[in-house]
Amino acid sequence: MALFVGLMSGTSLDGIDAALVETDSTGSVRLLATHAEPMPETLREQLLELCQAERVAFAELASAEDAFCRLQAAAVGHLLAGNGIATEQVTAIGSHGQTIEHAPWGHAEGPAYTLQLDNPSLLAELTGCQVVADFRRRDLAAGGQAAPLAPAFHEALFRQPGQWQLVLNLGGFANLTLLPPRESKAKVIGFDTGPANALLDAWHARHRGARFDADGAWAASGRVDETLLERLLAEPFFHRPPPRSTGREVFHLDWLSRHLTGRERAEDVQATLAELTATSVALGIEMARELVGAPVATALIPCGGGAHNRDLLYRLAQRLPETALVPSSDWGWPADWLEAGAFAWLAWRRLEGMPGNLPSVTGAAGPRVLGGVYAP
Repeated sequence: MALFVGLMSGTSLDGIDAALVETDSTGSVRLLATHAEPMPETLREQLLELCQAERVAFAELASAEDAFCRLQAAAVGHLLAGNGIATEQVTAIGSHGQTIEHAPWGHAEGPAYTLQLDNPSLLAELTGCQVVADFRRRDLAAGGQAAPLAPAFHEALFRQPGQWQLVLNLGGFANLTLLPPRESKAKVIGFDTGPANALLDAWHARHRGARFDADGAWAASGRVDETLLERLLAEPFFHRPPPRSTGREVFHLDWLSRHLTGRERAEDVQATLAELTATSVALGIEMARELVGAPVATALIPCGGGAHNRDLLYRLAQRLPETALVPSSDWGWPADWLEAGAFAWLAWRRLEGMPGNLPSVTGAAGPRVLGGVYAP
């Protein structure tokens, strides 16, 4: 048995999730402990500015990266100390880093790229642990989207005989995994469906002050503006076939503002954004089913921060009347810790010399071993 730590900071920028995971030689994986390290407001604002800036100085990137890395090290320290685990017992840390920009289709001035702030050399120095990092660019180099990477982990955890299942990560953005029955020859399908918490949180923060809409209560108080929803759904991303991935480069408050008349009630916009997430997820599910000729899935397993948003889950249930929403905790894995667990598992895959991507998900030319290794 071996111990790995997975680190994840998503597009919601609320903190560092650290998961302590135990694996064996067969790839069986078990979540042992977790720790959430809150992100200081100053660092959060700094990272948000970098995500939205058109031009950035190297010094700004270096400053943010250093602060982010030290926060990661603090998360690891608190996780290990809180559970009586010595550094020497950890085989490796799997570090995703903080995505600043993701352009898998390239841009007018150059090739495809994805940028995660991370400093695995410093993280190894600060923690005394081996670090595996830079998971995304190997898939990108092979012609893939470099995202999403979690579907391979979803397959390892949730794929079952005799039933089609869906896993839906509701982080800053929503990504979907369609899992065929274990005995099926159909390939696993996964891709980003569109915005989730990123727009909901940003609109809520602008009008209500708090970082997020607890339980979706504010969205539930509004009415869906069907005309606005139609305008939002005209965004080409929603109609692009997979493989596909997205981020703040496409969906942000300025994007939303371009579709507003200025006469909308703020709570109605929030309700419409929630409906946009539910609708785009349903569209994505139908697209995935058509790709592999799948029947209606037996269950959908929601995870990520949006799994706690009762209003959003209700909207999804309304859109998917034949599919049961099943908590990931029923499978022994809490909804908040799947992504951190995924990068612990991907670190294990890297050290075993096994591929970490699914070409049927990312569109890469083939399976690739992901990540670089940094000794302590």
